[in-house]
Amino acid sequence: MRFVIALLLGLVLVPAARAADGPAPFTPAQRAEIVGILRDALVHDPSILRDAVAALQASDSANREAEARSAIAAAEPALSHAPGDPVAGNPKGDVTVVEFYDLRCPYCRRMLPVIDALLKRDPNVRLVYKDIPILGPGSVIGARAVLAAQRQGPDAYARLQAVLMHGSAQITEDSVQAAARATGLDWARLQRDMKDPAIAARLKDNLDLAHQLGVDGTPAFVIGQQLVAGAVELAELQGAVAAARGATVTAR
Repeated sequence: MRFVIALLLGLVLVPAARAADGPAPFTPAQRAEIVGILRDALVHDPSILRDAVAALQASDSANREAEARSAIAAAEPALSHAPGDPVAGNPKGDVTVVEFYDLRCPYCRRMLPVIDALLKRDPNVRLVYKDIPILGPGSVIGARAVLAAQRQGPDAYARLQAVLMHGSAQITEDSVQAAARATGLDWARLQRDMKDPAIAARLKDNLDLAHQLGVDGTPAFVIGQQLVAGAVELAELQGAVAAARGATVTAR
């Protein structure tokens, strides 16, 4: 019965869309009879419509996933190997996790212990940070500061990031100054470097890349060919890492 309904829908709707190319294959009376059959079927079994909507949603989801995989593949060099990107975990890890995040984002902050657990439990994960300041001026100040901090030592980014992420979400130049001094950074140098056009260019590249991949919020993780959006459980990240690792082994 469901197959018949689907066939009738196709016979009624598709020819209607092609009416401009030629005469419709049904007379008005025939079309009215088919519509009547459809209406009667839906009245007696509304689940037909529910199943049709579910199938449409599944198809849309599959199409979006395919588009995401294609976009990720095209952006791979910029995603995983952009010069100067902050890296945590194992720099030579066999799986790279790319995190798009905002220092002020509450969901990004919620993910801190999850990310820590992932890196501790899997010593072969390489984590790349992509700062995308999307939550206002405070986010821009913070993102400029952590990227500028990189110039003061290999772990300076991580030290300043940790203080800012665990502090108030209302990031200001004063709070950045206090955090910089608390972590032993040269505040005067940090101020100068924050104004460097190269820092602004890196942030723009990150934002452009996020847009290219369809990232519309933070946090968002790219793991292998998969885009994982939002604050998720450790198990989901581990599953994505395992899938990426499996795909790499298969490719070899």
